[in-house]
Amino acid sequence: MLSKAIREQIIALVHKEVVPAIGCTEPMAVALCVAKATEVLGVKPETIDVLLSANILKNAMGVGIPGTGMIGLPIAVALGALVGKSEYQLEVLKDATPQSVEEGKKFISENRINIRLKEGITEKLYVEITCCGKKTVGNDTENQSATAIIAGNHTNFVYLKSPDGVVFDKRCPAGKECEDDDIKLNMKIVYEFASETPLEEITFILDTKKLNEKAANDSLKGDYGHDLGKTMTTPLSRKVLGDSIFTHMISITAAACDGRMGGAMFPVMSNSGSGNQGICATNPVVVFAEDNHNTDEQLTRALMLSHLTAIYIKQSLGKLSALCGCVVASIGSSCGITYLMGGNYNNICNCVKNMIANLTGMICDGAKPSCALKISSGVSTAVLSAILSMENKYVTSAEGIVDDDVDKCIHNLTSIGANAMTETDKAVLNIMTHK
Repeated sequence: MLSKAIREQIIALVHKEVVPAIGCTEPMAVALCVAKATEVLGVKPETIDVLLSANILKNAMGVGIPGTGMIGLPIAVALGALVGKSEYQLEVLKDATPQSVEEGKKFISENRINIRLKEGITEKLYVEITCCGKKTVGNDTENQSATAIIAGNHTNFVYLKSPDGVVFDKRCPAGKECEDDDIKLNMKIVYEFASETPLEEITFILDTKKLNEKAANDSLKGDYGHDLGKTMTTPLSRKVLGDSIFTHMISITAAACDGRMGGAMFPVMSNSGSGNQGICATNPVVVFAEDNHNTDEQLTRALMLSHLTAIYIKQSLGKLSALCGCVVASIGSSCGITYLMGGNYNNICNCVKNMIANLTGMICDGAKPSCALKISSGVSTAVLSAILSMENKYVTSAEGIVDDDVDKCIHNLTSIGANAMTETDKAVLNIMTHK
């Protein structure tokens, strides 16, 4: 068993990366940054200048903003200033009301918001907000401003400047990568932690089941996105695909994504800054465990294995990339499903290899309702990869980018996603912004 000190570091990492979020995390990060800058300014801003990395722009262009019936950044920015509270983190807009939405629409119509691409940065996750407004100082009214910057992580403030001066500056020097203090994982550590840690230390991961299963059930009661989750339950779908544990896994996972991308005002438990990743790492595992009659302990360990695998992969991939996040999360869920099937460490490594041989290269073209389709592909592949691994069938190092060493195999995947697909990322954004 891993030492208590290492277990505590891993638990802290999971608590950091698996958190509640309302709506897509990219526009929520922007709204969070606006809320912080507004709080520091001390008055309602008259203008808001928004500078974003290309990946933030890409992921925020076509997604529904919860409780507004609108898509895209402007309403998220306006509500961040009007009702956002930075203490809520990625649930920053949970106090939004129909009245505040109308105020937000008016704020937008008055052309008070300027959204642009931040040039000359290397960070893929970067949000810079400057709020300007008039404040009374003595007998005079002065124009004042406040600036907040988030970088590297959706809630990681690296710079804050009030009207009185710089509050703090934790930005990395140009051309240098910032190192975090998180424990560095590998697949063996992930497996040992999930399978051997005393159960009472990891039962908190069941909160992901509570939140993400509820999100799916709430979504099925309404009409969101493309209604993929609900469509999986129709007579036509059941005639073609059947009514099985497999279709149930896809339906419950896709439904939660439908609601989240469609602007539903309910929280999901995210993973590594992505609600869809949190959903995909949770719901297939939960549904399989229920249908397979696994114990609560087995479900707890499988969920931890799933979420921690996704966190591990994201350590070398980065929070945002050209690679669709469902690839990462569905690798995690495949590991969890394999564990619930009775798989050992070798089976789990082999299901990872099967996943990487299949899904590598799926592009991220922003957050939007059709993400549910990609999630369904990820869940389908996760189940197939788990079944193959339990039958001792797996892709070998003689084929493509797969390596006999599972950690090298994962780093082959993340190298392609973080580096080789950089030009793909640029091409995708160019297409999206010129339609």
